Amino acid sequence: MTVVKRDQSDTNGAMPVIVSAVPGARDLAQVFSERHAEYEASLSYGGALLFRGFDVFDVAAFERAMDALSAQRMTYLYRSTPRTAVGAGVFTSTEYPPEQAIPLHNENAFQRRWPLKVAFCCLLRARVGGETPIASVRRVTDRIPAAIVDQFEARRIKYVRHYRPHVDLPWQTVFQVDTRDGVAEFCARHDIEHEWLDDETLRTAQVCQGTAHHPITGERLWFNQAPLFHASSLGAADARSLTACFGADRLPRHCYYGDGGELSADDLRVVREAFEAETVVFRWETGDVLLLDNMLVAHGRRPFKGDRKIVAALLDPSSPDTDGPTHGS
Repeated sequence: MTVVKRDQSDTNGAMPVIVSAVPGARDLAQVFSERHAEYEASLSYGGALLFRGFDVFDVAAFERAMDALSAQRMTYLYRSTPRTAVGAGVFTSTEYPPEQAIPLHNENAFQRRWPLKVAFCCLLRARVGGETPIASVRRVTDRIPAAIVDQFEARRIKYVRHYRPHVDLPWQTVFQVDTRDGVAEFCARHDIEHEWLDDETLRTAQVCQGTAHHPITGERLWFNQAPLFHASSLGAADARSLTACFGADRLPRHCYYGDGGELSADDLRVVREAFEAETVVFRWETGDVLLLDNMLVAHGRRPFKGDRKIVAALLDPSSPDTDGPTHGS
């Protein structure tokens, strides 16, 4: 594992670092090609770069920039939110209703394979709100009591999902297949337990990491989506209603320790508070491209009014079983 020396003071710096275009250098794809190593180093150091003033006003321009940045683009498989493909490895951001906030999270942290980088492009900023808040996972990890971090690392997290018609995402969307055989094949490849409880109800379960070590810096980082998947994320009243409707063992989404033990709602509250305390918000401008190290920086979404169009790409697949990004998609 390659380890880059990091001055602890860097976590107190402004985030994201803004990289502004200069006259004659507004082609972001060309800039990425010419200064690739510099931006890679900056990303591992600070975690978030915001490229502003470049000519990135449509999906095609964003695709070209992503091609220059990485040859390894991921697709959205085993999905947890609704998205629409709009280009080659380019998708809309999560299509939740505009009045809903999306909590801070690391992309695909509920899986065993995730993008090391995530890029967002603002093609149209919202009239009101719609910011993409971010937070340093280094600082979040430092805020969470060590006993909680150690427990999550040792016991890991089991994510349990139930798929039913008209509740949450359909299994066809999540797995991007149309048959039960397709689901079985996908689950076998990814070590996901699956069971059909009746003609219309599919249950899946997978044990994943609670923390992960960054493949470049070597840091241990909080890396899971337990605060989002656990029923306590809905609030006490909604969690009770959902449990009354489906039963405690058949919730659409829930999670446990990897050994099946119950997670502490109080511990998860502490974790959510740590993310909230480290939240940084910036205002989108049309044409902005936000590049995040997906392990070092979490992201979310604020509610908004008016039209908003943010597209995203997942770059450089990584997993806890490798010392760096894996190949392929």
